[in-house]
Amino acid sequence: MTARVGVITFPGTLDDIDAARAVRLAGAEAVSLWHADADIKNVDAVVVPGGFSYGDYLRAGAIAKFAPVMGEVIRAAEQGLPVLGICNGFQVLCEAGLLPGALTRNAGLHFVCRDIWLQVASNSSAWTSRFELGADILVPLKSGEGRYVASEQVLDELEGEGRVVFRYRDNPNGSQRDIAGICSANGRVVGLMPHPEHATEALTGPSDDGLGLFYSALDVVLAA
Repeated sequence: MTARVGVITFPGTLDDIDAARAVRLAGAEAVSLWHADADIKNVDAVVVPGGFSYGDYLRAGAIAKFAPVMGEVIRAAEQGLPVLGICNGFQVLCEAGLLPGALTRNAGLHFVCRDIWLQVASNSSAWTSRFELGADILVPLKSGEGRYVASEQVLDELEGEGRVVFRYRDNPNGSQRDIAGICSANGRVVGLMPHPEHATEALTGPSDDGLGLFYSALDVVLAA
């Protein structure tokens, strides 16, 4: 069986090609999903990639949550479909209510673009099971609105339930509690600001550490 992973394209999406390539490098079939189609083509998992969906008008991800494809993604995610949101995709998942909290302007109001170290804070999610708990991975970050914020109650819940999946080793954007990525209560939906799809080959990226997320999801899919 070859797993099929959908990769969504919105107007303004930049990283769908790299996300699809990461899916293929992990051994799955990448399936293109168009924002205006209420059809996710019976895929086994979905990646909501980075970019500037709908030009980030209103707020980053605020319009994308209304796209026909997202209605199907939300319904499937509520039934256990693994979903990964990267950068703008993380923003979309928060706006859509699949993940709590919000992504706001970086501290200092500067766009951050550099390779960063992340600590694996949980390996019990569908997208992090291949990692060792506490391991460090090196991936690129490129965002102007990457500061994760939430109420103290939500932050405490995320911490207490083991739903913080990645933390910044050197917090570049002021995210509360150094949070770089979180997951849903069932561990099937993950969002993170850094870009694992840009860290799939040591020759072209800072590392191949990002492939671990895609291998993890395929383990879940193929075990089903």
